[in-house]
Amino acid sequence: MPVRAAGAESGRGVPKSPSETMEELEHTCPQPRLTLTAPAPFADETSCQCQAPHEKLTIAQARLGTPVDRPVRVYADGIFDLFHAGHARALMQAKTLFPNSYLLVGVCSDDLTHKFKGFTVMNETERYEALRHCRYVDEVIRDAPWTLTPEFLEKHKIDFVAHDDIPYSSAGSDDVYKHIKEAGMFVPTQRTEGISTSDIITRIVRDYDVYARRNLQRGYTAKELNVSFINEKKYRFQNQVDKMKEKVKNVEEKSKEFVYKVEEKSHDLIQKWEEKSREFIGNFLELFGPDGAWSCGFSQQPGGSSINAGGNVEGLGTCPAEGVSASVCSSNKLFIEGQGSRCPTAWLRDLAGSRASPVTQLPVLQPRLRLLAPHPPEEQQGTRVWHFPCEACSSCTAHTMSSVTQRDAKPHCC
Repeated sequence: MPVRAAGAESGRGVPKSPSETMEELEHTCPQPRLTLTAPAPFADETSCQCQAPHEKLTIAQARLGTPVDRPVRVYADGIFDLFHAGHARALMQAKTLFPNSYLLVGVCSDDLTHKFKGFTVMNETERYEALRHCRYVDEVIRDAPWTLTPEFLEKHKIDFVAHDDIPYSSAGSDDVYKHIKEAGMFVPTQRTEGISTSDIITRIVRDYDVYARRNLQRGYTAKELNVSFINEKKYRFQNQVDKMKEKVKNVEEKSKEFVYKVEEKSHDLIQKWEEKSREFIGNFLELFGPDGAWSCGFSQQPGGSSINAGGNVEGLGTCPAEGVSASVCSSNKLFIEGQGSRCPTAWLRDLAGSRASPVTQLPVLQPRLRLLAPHPPEEQQGTRVWHFPCEACSSCTAHTMSSVTQRDAKPHCC
């Protein structure tokens, strides 16, 4: 592929455009990763051996785009301890600065970091591996220098350095990127607020007891956590207390749920009972109320006998001694009702026999009144009449009982 020759200029002393200064030399620079099926390689495994002149690019030229075989080589460095989203976002910005870019990431060694910045949580090998598995990284440079030198930039053919533009004072310098900025090779990125390695470590230190208890609960020993014997017992006791609190909380929640279900069920039952009670009361009033069917069908006459509103029931009389009244219907069937404990047999026989039309099917009366289970009711001249079986004759036609007797539970029997 044609590339621009080093130092090529037009006759007027103005740099020629890339198309005017190309020579038939091919770039062999490593290309950006197109697939993510493998981690990014280390620089010492795939160094740039391109023999074509590596001309200096301006930011404007890089943003316009470069040939496919000549990607813009962008460098970003750091410690990358406890690799987090803030690191990933910074690398994403560095990767997307230009249309065709190749991102190299330098990671400082443990010795250099401990000397200039402080102790790290992750060792250098862990930090190298964390960077290799970031999707935006094309190449990882191990044991990167703290301050970038011209020799390092030339060795890795770096076009631009990406970092946030806050002055980074270290190693006796007010800003270790000052000379990079003066050379026009610095491209700023934005920091992610609210997340940093120092913030994460601060959270752990602040809640040390919580994390110590957490790891003890997960099987780590007090020695591994550098926890004293007394603190170990204290943490384990606190873990037991927390478990009890959690159980109590679960029981309370289940109890509340149970009470809620019971209340809901009780409300439904009460509502159904109210509906049924209204229905029962309505039916009762329809039958026995002032304007009910019973009041319209029957009226009480002197002598204590039950008389049909149609005039088809004849009262025979009342026995004062036992409080028993008798009546007979047009079909000569005997109606007996009363509240006494005995039925005056002789009185009834004499009373029935004295009629001009003697009562037929006169029952054999028993000395005591009983209420037996009735057969299904039948309609008799608009009045519901129940037939009761006779213990003596087993005949259901021997006697009848009107609905008023069924209502008041007054026994009629023979």
